[in-house]
Amino acid sequence: MKINSFSLLLKSAFLILFLTNVNAEEPRFYIPDAPAIAAEAFVVMDHNSGKILASHNENEIRSPASLTKLMTSYVIFKRLKEGFITLDEEVKISEKAWKTGGSRSFIEVGKMIKLEDLLKGMIIQSGNDASVALAEHVAGSEGTFVLFMNDYAQQIGMKNSNFENSSGLPHDNQYTSAKDMAILSSAMIRDFPDYYKWYSQKEFTYNNITQPNRNKLLSRDSTVDGLKTGWTTKAGYCLVTSANRVGMRLISVVLGSESPDIRTAETEKLLDYGFRFFETQSVNDISHQVSVYKSKQANIKVGVSDTSFLTLPRNQFKYTTQTINLSGDLIAPINKGDQVGTLVISFSDEDIATLPLIALEDATEGGIFTKMIDTIKLMFR
Repeated sequence: MKINSFSLLLKSAFLILFLTNVNAEEPRFYIPDAPAIAAEAFVVMDHNSGKILASHNENEIRSPASLTKLMTSYVIFKRLKEGFITLDEEVKISEKAWKTGGSRSFIEVGKMIKLEDLLKGMIIQSGNDASVALAEHVAGSEGTFVLFMNDYAQQIGMKNSNFENSSGLPHDNQYTSAKDMAILSSAMIRDFPDYYKWYSQKEFTYNNITQPNRNKLLSRDSTVDGLKTGWTTKAGYCLVTSANRVGMRLISVVLGSESPDIRTAETEKLLDYGFRFFETQSVNDISHQVSVYKSKQANIKVGVSDTSFLTLPRNQFKYTTQTINLSGDLIAPINKGDQVGTLVISFSDEDIATLPLIALEDATEGGIFTKMIDTIKLMFR
């Protein structure tokens, strides 16, 4: 059934209202395949909608190397936000932390170091020693800290990850996936915007030693503002990146490249592909007028309250169709915020989103005469 503006259909117990663009043409879009990427696994995902725009082996279990520190940061940021620790408190460096090998922040055993400095050493310098010191301070031991890491990983939807240490040093039972790293990065940006800014810092000096951020894209691309590099022999060269262009934020994950230059170049390919061929828009400003019965007003405004986002091929939002499914006839009283049905958004004959539909205003009860008239109307519907 082709509908140009508004049509009201009563079907079973549900009221369905279709809304389309007048004289809308059929959608025309041609999206090329994602570029060939020299990596064992990769993902490029829109941060706001969560839509994956291109991927390969996105759920394959891989060694995370120093990408592990993203999970370490998430735990520490959460404990900071909840008030269990503060940035100003001092952390005593244990012998275990001091002896931790690999990339280092060059902290010294027995010294008291401000927690914020250790965080920057871990995030910017990728200091394994700083990671262990932070884990021990927050949870009493690195082993206990790992319990927090795995618990929070499950809470945010990471289904193919397990952590055994805070630094990312090799461990047979420590693993993640490209998709999980994208999920973690998105959660980091969403939940801790005040702390996320450190991932864009290009260098950090501690103990008179200045070390650069290993993410080369921070210097090449002004739209890139994070996140983390990683490397071990088993993991290969890895890079998780986020960039924000033209009101759209993408997250790219590249795992198992053969060199630092390759992981950087492949990330650029993924970001350019996503930004060029896709766009993301908010749908939280959608609202429509629908009939209400036994009320002082004949109609009320309904819409979507929570901020929701959709990602589509570029310039194709004009071809979307909205379908309002009301959970029966609306009868007063109705309070602002009550869910009254669902809003289904479709594109190219496919439902791409189903969102709760709520009343955006109150519908107060009408008088006795109004109720009698509307009761008769409803009997003959």
